[in-house]
Order: sequence, then C-alpha cells, then structure tokens
Amino acid sequence: MTRRDSIAASLRDDIAAGGWAPGDQLPTEGALAARFGVNRHTVRAALAVLAEDGLVHARRGAGTFVAAKPAAYPLGRRVRFHQNLAGRAPEKRMLSLETRAATERESAALTLTPGAQVHVLDGISLADGRPIALSQSCFPADGLEQLPDALRADPSVTAALKACGVSDHVRVESRIDARVADALQAGLLEVKVGAALARVTSINADGDGRRVEWGRTWFVGERVTLVVDHP
Repeated sequence: MTRRDSIAASLRDDIAAGGWAPGDQLPTEGALAARFGVNRHTVRAALAVLAEDGLVHARRGAGTFVAAKPAAYPLGRRVRFHQNLAGRAPEKRMLSLETRAATERESAALTLTPGAQVHVLDGISLADGRPIALSQSCFPADGLEQLPDALRADPSVTAALKACGVSDHVRVESRIDARVADALQAGLLEVKVGAALARVTSINADGDGRRVEWGRTWFVGERVTLVVDHP
C-alpha cells in the first residue's frame, strides 16, 4: 500500500468512527502532513482519493469538509427552494438572465403563441456551500414584464413572481429522468464528467391556471434525494 493510500485509509477510518461528523472541516493539509510525517503533496493526493469516493469535498479558499448526507428535496404541489433545504444553508446564484423569443418547446410548455417573448433564467443551487443543482426556468414575458428586475434584486423565483403580482403558484407537472453531466455541468457542479444527474422538468401555474414557469433542474444524484409528496 502506498503512503497516499494508507493516509486515505486512516482518514476514512477516522470518519467512519465519528471522529468528524458530516459537514465538519478536516485539519489543514499542513496539520495532516505533520501528523503523518509526509509532505503536503502526499496529503493532497490522499484527500483526492477520499473526494473521489464522495467522503469529503473541498471548498475553494475554505478547506476540506466531510461530505454531508444527501439533502432530502420534496417535490409536491408547492416546491420552494429555501423551505425545502431549511437547515442546510440554501443559496441560489444567477448564472444568466435574458429575454428572447421562445423556442417551439418553450411555447408548447407555457401554451404561448410561437415566437412569443420569454424570460429565461439560468442558475445554480447550493446547500452548505456545495453545488447541488443547475436550473433553467422559462417565464412568459407578457404580464411579467418586470420579472427580470425582480430576479436581479432577489434570485428567489417565488419572491420575484410575487413582486410581479403572482401571489401564489403551484406545481402542475413534474417529470423525472436520468442524465449524465457534460463538461460544462461537471465544472459548475464540481463533479466528474459523466456523473449521474436527476433531471426534473416541471410546470408551475398561478391561481387562475395560467402557466407562469417551465423549468428544468439537474440535481447531483449523490447529493440530493428527491421525495415525491402525494396529495
């Protein structure tokens, strides 16, 4: 067994024995190098082995942490990101936002006339500082003209829709299928190319039944457990 592998095995045993709980930060590379009497490069290689096994993950500029258990994410009539991940430090970041003509697929999903204008939001969702999903949401521009400004002020879709007069919206359809991460998705989600993703394609409607959002979300399979609520 190489020194790298023996250090990885020792750290794996420490985690299994409860030496560090999910979410705990491991000692620094310098501290681990001193503990095992090796250089930092060897420690870094051992941590990479644990990361490949999904036991730890690195946060840029913060250190290495024990991987938390997969977050439970309910899919019901009202799917609200921050409520679903309460206690897991939920965070949403905007990647892009544009207004353009709808594609044929978007028009059909939102029951719009072909070529109608839509707002398209791309974002990334995190829990405890770790990426768990990428999303793309499409909204009809007609009647929601101020939505882009509302989203720039607050990336919460629920809050932005309320700011535009949509007091409530409910999920009317969810479809779940399996995908694998391409190079772009892998880079953003900090996973390997080909990692398993669960894609949820959904439609939300307001109180009058008007479709106000068609979205697709790509969840990292090992970090999220999708829970389907039955009304």
